[in-house]
Amino acid sequence: MNTRHADHSSVTGELRTRRNVVHAGLTGLFGLSCLTRTTARGNQSSVSTEGDHLLLGFSTYGMKTLTTEAAVNHVARIGFDSVEITVWPDWDAAPANMPPERRQTVRSQLADSGLRLTSLMEHVTPSENDAEHARHLARLAGVFELAADLCPPQAPLVQTVLGGGRWDQKRELLRDRVGDWLELAAEHEKVLAIKPHRGGVMSRPEEAVWLIKQLGPSRHLRIVYDYSHYAYREMSLEDTVNIALPYLGHVAVKDAVREGNRIVFQLPGQAGTIPYAKLLKLLFNGGYRGDISCEVSGMVWNRVGYDAVRAAQTCYQHLQREFRKAGVSRPT
Repeated sequence: MNTRHADHSSVTGELRTRRNVVHAGLTGLFGLSCLTRTTARGNQSSVSTEGDHLLLGFSTYGMKTLTTEAAVNHVARIGFDSVEITVWPDWDAAPANMPPERRQTVRSQLADSGLRLTSLMEHVTPSENDAEHARHLARLAGVFELAADLCPPQAPLVQTVLGGGRWDQKRELLRDRVGDWLELAAEHEKVLAIKPHRGGVMSRPEEAVWLIKQLGPSRHLRIVYDYSHYAYREMSLEDTVNIALPYLGHVAVKDAVREGNRIVFQLPGQAGTIPYAKLLKLLFNGGYRGDISCEVSGMVWNRVGYDAVRAAQTCYQHLQREFRKAGVSRPT
């Protein structure tokens, strides 16, 4: 255990033996290991796909009312290359709702559909309370195990935001708690990706980079990039991409629109406020070869009359056009 985590070593120490036993058991059950291939970029690496292209994906965060099986079916039918599955505790694909037989069914469905499972979306907030921190570690362990059980040729990363608060007051806590999460990810041979979020305690890409540098470069810790959280904040597309690129694991896209004194989110491409073709070129030319995942904000899917399938179709139409405009290829 790194001396950085000495104050709560008893918490993580008590969990490690149990985690190893559980992980070994599930690996034996499914009989396959899933390692994430990376492409070197200086001393860092970015999560990569096979081939010289980017993936166009959709997140089931925009399909809360559907079962995971139905959501995967719609995403594949519409024409997406990849899918992100939301695994929050009260969602359909939470680990507790996925017994072994269902995991095998979804895994087979993904393989048959040709969809890449690129990400599992979590939402864990670092806590000062050691008991709650232990529960978070156990929760993340369950998600890493789910990632292994659903794994296609490449295991999905696990992404999360880091909650609210002030960066200057909480960054050391974030460092220490995320440090323990990182140790857990490394034990499971999975990738943890942290997402800067507008209004969150970590809201800028350079803050995510600070955490990574504090913990030491690792292929198991990446950044999720989403320009909608930087728009209207005097943070340029070029600068934010350049900061995140060496550590980039996943890209989410949605529109941000200023309405009076607040920012609201819309479907990607709906408002035309973010130049996606330019973003795709910056990412591709910078060496990124991962997912471009359409994310439907809760601001959108909580509206009366929201249609998840129609929203996914709209996202596909908009982003397919941007891929063509950028001259960036997708898998054939």
